Amino acid sequence: MFSKTFFFARYLDPLEQLSEFLFGLIMVLSFTLGAGLIVGEGSEATKQMLLGVIGCNIAWGLIDGAIYVINRLCDRSSKARLLDSIRLAGNDPEALSMVGNALDSRLEPITTAEARSHLYAAILDKLRDSPSVKTELTRDDLIGALACFVLVFLSAVPAVLPFLLVDDPYIALRTSNFLLLSLLFLVGWKWARTAHSPRPWVIGLAFLLAGLTMVGIAILFGG
Repeated sequence: MFSKTFFFARYLDPLEQLSEFLFGLIMVLSFTLGAGLIVGEGSEATKQMLLGVIGCNIAWGLIDGAIYVINRLCDRSSKARLLDSIRLAGNDPEALSMVGNALDSRLEPITTAEARSHLYAAILDKLRDSPSVKTELTRDDLIGALACFVLVFLSAVPAVLPFLLVDDPYIALRTSNFLLLSLLFLVGWKWARTAHSPRPWVIGLAFLLAGLTMVGIAILFGG
């Protein structure tokens, strides 16, 4: 989604970036589906709806940021426990078995058993000399959480912008829906390409159709 030198790419991989933005879009779209019942009640009602959209994504961004921090802490704690277990192993075969359990699922498809045996022995020697894994909260954890928050918050901008630029609230609402649906397709397509899906446009269309279905149901019930 962003180049490796960009702020978000320093702390989130491409799929994480796309997922954060996608979740934000879905949250905004689900919030605006019933807006047709609100925008007809005047400018004050529309203003309250927009504040609700922004507030909803702020809350979701904070939740996603907190989950990001928790996941980072849990990941480091898991690595620290594994390292401690390897160091406390009674013998080399037991320690090598732990290393294998941690890495086999990733390396078996691309290596031979003999290659893995040599590699795990080298890894074991390295681990025994390496410092303990620090599990406390870090500055990077907080900045990564901020990146999650900003991506989710930015996903609300396409929903709000038409109401600031278009006087007719119904036209603004449908323009907002159109922008959100277009972004759903683009994010779905990009997500599929990043995940090496053979047919990214199919995934993009699936996201778009899901959004269209949600909007259609909302319109059917007066939204």
